Amino acid sequence: MIYPRIVAHRCGGALAPENTLAGLRIAARLGCRGVEFDAMLSADGVPVLIHDETLERTTDGRGEVAGHSLAELRRLDAGSRHAPAFRGEPLPTLEEALRLCEDRGLWANVEIKPSAGRERETGTAVARLLASCWNGHGVVSSFSEPALQAARTCLPEAPFALLVAAPPDDWLFRLRRLGCVALHCSADHGLAVAAQAAAVGVPVACYTTNDRNEGERLLAAGVAAVCTDRPDLWRPEEM
Repeated sequence: MIYPRIVAHRCGGALAPENTLAGLRIAARLGCRGVEFDAMLSADGVPVLIHDETLERTTDGRGEVAGHSLAELRRLDAGSRHAPAFRGEPLPTLEEALRLCEDRGLWANVEIKPSAGRERETGTAVARLLASCWNGHGVVSSFSEPALQAARTCLPEAPFALLVAAPPDDWLFRLRRLGCVALHCSADHGLAVAAQAAAVGVPVACYTTNDRNEGERLLAAGVAAVCTDRPDLWRPEEM
């Protein structure tokens, strides 16, 4: 599987409200070829783009994402906390994000981000949506092994990646057991695992580095991609 070198973290990184269509549009304008975003379920089972299980950090809402219907989530402002210029930016559905990625030619790292107790439900819902409206240009990842297992049952042909902070000693065994083709890990551990992964043909993507020099060191060591909040540090032809 071929990764873009530079992947915009949570849609647009630090340049836009995270996990929004505005972020995707800005990433595309910068020349990004790849983006990453988080998919979590609303109370009524619809995958939406948000990272936290609660609403306060990124929206004007309060409480748990899983306690709100899609209609309630759609009324929230997901832009103002980033900057006044983004006031009124809605919290998007995963389907909307996938459609925009296809329109702009963006490779997508879809991270399954289940709220507590909804691991398999989220994996299944995300995979079913991907099966219906995703062009397959990207990879599906998660920290949650149950979510990955459930997703692969519904979407067996898609490329999956195991997401970890520090790769455990048995990371390759876990990848093979889960049917994953790639490993995503913290940038702090990318250099340590890059050579071993390359020897067995496993791409490694690292999150989240906002220092160009560090990113280039990781790429030079054989890491396939770096996820960053600062995609503007690279020129379009370098991404």
